[in-house]
Amino acid sequence: MDLNMNVNAPHSMGTTIIGVTYNGGVVLGADSRTSTGMYVANRASDKITQLTDNVYVCRSGSAADSQIVSDYVRYFLHQHTIQVGQPATVKVAANLIRLLSYSNKNMLQTGLIVGGWDKYEGGKIYGIPLGGTLIEQPFAIGGSGSSYLYGFLDQAWKEGMTKDEAERLVVKAVSLAIARDGASGGVVRTVIINSEGVTRNFYPGDKLQLWHDELEPQNSLLDILNAPPSPEPMNI
Repeated sequence: MDLNMNVNAPHSMGTTIIGVTYNGGVVLGADSRTSTGMYVANRASDKITQLTDNVYVCRSGSAADSQIVSDYVRYFLHQHTIQVGQPATVKVAANLIRLLSYSNKNMLQTGLIVGGWDKYEGGKIYGIPLGGTLIEQPFAIGGSGSSYLYGFLDQAWKEGMTKDEAERLVVKAVSLAIARDGASGGVVRTVIINSEGVTRNFYPGDKLQLWHDELEPQNSLLDILNAPPSPEPMNI
């Protein structure tokens, strides 16, 4: 282990972000670990950022890059709302992020997922990965933990899910990524957006279900050494 790590290096959100549509809206979810190399700079960061009352964005990659893109888009959307006299649609917000990301693709290191609800198209999810491509999807995943989730979500996601089913799927997916991806961790945050408004939920790390071979959270090394055998794997 390198004891001379540079703690002043740019903060990177080696992370897991996810957006899922359901029958009536969308659910966004993310873990909370922000790292600088092997050093965890923030274990409880909030990677789901509000752009408007009805549109949010999940951020991954460079924390600084994703924050400045979100700040610019929030400002532009505020101006847009004043000019047109009504809230911006999810598509408008996603296209603004695409424009900024693509125009600066040689300098930005960030992947984003935009999700929200509007009265014209209902709940929508847009993925804007590294490089600035804009993709409308029924569900989108990003960050370092996403490589563990593609097959799982292909199998688990289905059309016409209820709000509770969609949120359970998001929490389960982020929990799986936290179990397998060393750059993901901490707590799970979710945002539910639909015609009724926005609901934010918080799931502490020690309350998440465990996957195969994961150990129960312990307070000391002695507790780990005296712990019983591995718990039963969580059911899909």
